[in-house]
Amino acid sequence: MEKIKNIPLKDFFYMPGEFENHKGCWMLWPERADNWRLGARPAQEAFISVAKAIAKFEPVTIGVNKNQYNNARTKIPNYIRVVEVPNDDSWARDSGPTFVVNKKGKVRGIDWKFNAWGGIMYSSWKNDKLVAKSIIKFENIDYYKADVILEGGSVNVDGEGTLITTEECLLNPNRNSNYPKKKIEKYLKEYTGVKKIIWLKKGIYKDEASGHVDNLCCFVRPGVVVLLWTNNKSDPQYKISRDAYKILRLETDAKGRKLKVYKIHQPNPIYRTKHDNKGIKKVKGTLPRKEGQRLPASYINFYIANGGIVMPIFNDPYDEPAFKTLQKLFSDRKIVKINSREIILGGGGIHCITRQVPK
Repeated sequence: MEKIKNIPLKDFFYMPGEFENHKGCWMLWPERADNWRLGARPAQEAFISVAKAIAKFEPVTIGVNKNQYNNARTKIPNYIRVVEVPNDDSWARDSGPTFVVNKKGKVRGIDWKFNAWGGIMYSSWKNDKLVAKSIIKFENIDYYKADVILEGGSVNVDGEGTLITTEECLLNPNRNSNYPKKKIEKYLKEYTGVKKIIWLKKGIYKDEASGHVDNLCCFVRPGVVVLLWTNNKSDPQYKISRDAYKILRLETDAKGRKLKVYKIHQPNPIYRTKHDNKGIKKVKGTLPRKEGQRLPASYINFYIANGGIVMPIFNDPYDEPAFKTLQKLFSDRKIVKINSREIILGGGGIHCITRQVPK
């Protein structure tokens, strides 16, 4: 494992699409009693369900804190690898590394700066800042250190030179306040190898991560994207999704193609209940969990595995239409549905708790 002084672009490395072949998947083990209810036990069961589903298609590794290793190893099936990775919370997509590849099939990592989503989620994230490097070490690959704050859920690429993100997140003053848009674009191009950046205005309504694109929109394959939608004009998501749709329909990708945009209707709004808050410890510096809070539920927050899709469902009438649309878009993959309420109670979805390693 060696730190590379150059940048990926100059070494001809680029970020592949998530729909391309994987070596495996990384996750982190939930345990924070100030974020997850009842000592994180319900969340742990939900994470295990996700891990077992992904493991049907590709190898899964779960990183855990030392104090949780025995608990995790007892609960997690033996066919899933469990290793010690110090962390502050379980969002592997955001604290973990981005992986880049070259045409020869070599893989390297990117260790971005991390500040816990603008410093709003909890008071200390010293371990999360080390997660990317820990995973890179386990993968035994060389890596680049980027001088910019970026979470994995804030970008999505087609593997052919196009990246989608949101202004709400990457231009948020709580991330890189000294970097204007052009400088952010420069970093994105240098480290992910893209040539074209499509800027959407906002992510989904009430996203604690300041509008991560992985809740709103993603590439199905080059030239084809899927977008979260609602027909409810009184829902704040209505305007957000329509603004995004207009931008996507008018844009072309890095190869000059007009994008095909498919819509998936969001689940009905889901709100945090008194029952959901039972057993959550109140800790100074941690973002409080308030009864009545709208949760960032989205069918777009799915994981693309080798030959499979692991998608969130919410015991909602829109679950089945979302499933049918994804099955149509990914006709060559098996769709596995996971009830994800416990995961969104912590602030994210299936895509947020996973990180693919390209092959």
